[in-house]
Amino acid sequence: MAHHGHGHSHGCGGHGGDDHDHDHDDPEVGVQYNLYMKIDKDRVECLNETVEGSGKEVFKPWNERLDKSKYVDSDADEELLFNIPFTGLVKLKGVIIIGGEDESHPDRMKLFKNRDAMTFDDVHVEADQEFELQPDPAGVVEYNTKVVRFSSVHNLSIYFPGNFGADNTRVYYIGLRGEFTEMQRQEVMICNYELAPNPADHKTDLFDPSQHSVY
Repeated sequence: MAHHGHGHSHGCGGHGGDDHDHDHDDPEVGVQYNLYMKIDKDRVECLNETVEGSGKEVFKPWNERLDKSKYVDSDADEELLFNIPFTGLVKLKGVIIIGGEDESHPDRMKLFKNRDAMTFDDVHVEADQEFELQPDPAGVVEYNTKVVRFSSVHNLSIYFPGNFGADNTRVYYIGLRGEFTEMQRQEVMICNYELAPNPADHKTDLFDPSQHSVY
């Protein structure tokens, strides 16, 4: 397997060695790329997909990343836009893209955080981070994010504006690496408050001798 261990910069994605690639022969890499389990897949949107629902199929386990049976193709042109909601809060650290063979592999990637339901009308705003992509059929190139910028992410949008010259863009795998935090504590507190009201707030429900005549 090819391995890029040097610290070159991917597009606008970082400074020097801050976004270098990892050794993808390391079994620990597969463990790290497990954020697909924290995606709310029923709510994933992929705009301009040829087959409805195919976009969510590219978020799969690391050991299935080379499976070519599941992929998404762009439809009307070469653009693809993913809206990816998580089931909690994510600190995003790295992204791996396996695109199509030949010229159908995306050539650029723009990341936007916490912009719910983005459309193609929204992608012209400044991205939170942008990368120039390399053709990567084996999934060995990791694009490291600016972690400070991508902390507390509940929704990630990934926009591929074009490819290396084909009419349509194909993506087989999108891998996401980072840390995950559950978002349940606030909901539980609200629930507990509603289930255990303060009796002082419900005085009319209590027997008050001053309000009842005794015959």
